[in-house]
Amino acid sequence: MSVQSHRSPLKRLRFAPVAIIAGVFASVLLALSLTGTLSGFAASITNSSNTAATGTLTMQEQNAGGTVTCSSTDGGSVSTNSATCSTINKFGGSTTMTPGKTVNTAITIKNTGSANASTFTLTPGSTCTQSNNGSQNGTATDLCSKMNLVITSGSTTVFSGTLASFAGAASSAFTMPPAPAAGASVPFNFAVTLDSSAGNTYQGLAASVPMTWTFTA
Repeated sequence: MSVQSHRSPLKRLRFAPVAIIAGVFASVLLALSLTGTLSGFAASITNSSNTAATGTLTMQEQNAGGTVTCSSTDGGSVSTNSATCSTINKFGGSTTMTPGKTVNTAITIKNTGSANASTFTLTPGSTCTQSNNGSQNGTATDLCSKMNLVITSGSTTVFSGTLASFAGAASSAFTMPPAPAAGASVPFNFAVTLDSSAGNTYQGLAASVPMTWTFTA
């Protein structure tokens, strides 16, 4: 019994360094598991803002004095982006024209959106409509062929001919110079003249042609 008792403390002493080394090794492994590595280089970039957004392409029409404005969003919103403007009469709206008289109407078309227009066109309606003006009316039926129209933009002539031929060109839109960038305006002048050969049978009559301006991006 005395011999066994003498050996027990020695055995514990021999195993003590092993236990200490094992504990240190376990601590190193724990540190590695927390930091990932003991040393080395690292670099990183985080892109925190990756977005894409759409612009807008909207149109505004104004008379020469800027007192009347029509916008493509008047029909509801940019989702529709198409409106009817009956308050800016491109033919002047005169009801007292006489042979040889010219009525000039100046307007501007503006790109009020944030995107540039790639094309800009003017498309006339397919029909020139004749109607009566007032209570006394002549018997002529071809007033549209007696009303001459000249559309200019600066020094560029967009169209020159009768209202009948203007309506007859409805199958192909007129390309406007230039297609305006965002925020830019393009001026136009409409000159309407009653042919000097028009006689009494053309009294008390009116002619009308609708038209549509279009931007595309």
